[in-house]
Amino acid sequence: MNMRSTTERYGSLSIGLHWLMLLLLIAVYACIELREIYPKGSDPREALKAWHFMLGLSVFVLVWVRIFARISAASPQIIPEPAAWQSLSAKLMHLALYVLMIAMPILGWLLLSAAGKPIPFFGLELPALVSKNKDLADLIKEIHETGGTVGYFLVGFHAVAALYHHYVVRDNTLLRMLPKRK
Repeated sequence: MNMRSTTERYGSLSIGLHWLMLLLLIAVYACIELREIYPKGSDPREALKAWHFMLGLSVFVLVWVRIFARISAASPQIIPEPAAWQSLSAKLMHLALYVLMIAMPILGWLLLSAAGKPIPFFGLELPALVSKNKDLADLIKEIHETGGTVGYFLVGFHAVAALYHHYVVRDNTLLRMLPKRK
């Protein structure tokens, strides 16, 4: 198993981080959506919110590892080579996903800070980034929720594009990011 990416396919580090990030994003979204089935203030609801925060911050930590892995190795070629507009749109999509994985956890941290709430991170309590400010908390909450909605579309479009390339275009876009079969 090759840890580093080559010109033919991504290495196991990049592949593992890619799929781990997907699982984390699913868990982040699931926690915040599932909290709605429990009454406000209930223990399960509060636990799901805490997991949402902690998993979101985990995304923030791992995205930097992912970025380092991406810039330190070659990107595998897509065969056959896509049109220039497709390459550009893929780069823009990846940029948008990275911005999402960086900005959303920061916004969440700012939101908790401005709301005067603790910022849990697996047994630690992180420091507030700003002082308590209800108006600021309300503004950040709106931005964070809008970003969450945008995230659904970005992840969905990313998945649809990968499937389109695999089943319609029949290039190696998706295969480069799948674990290698023996």
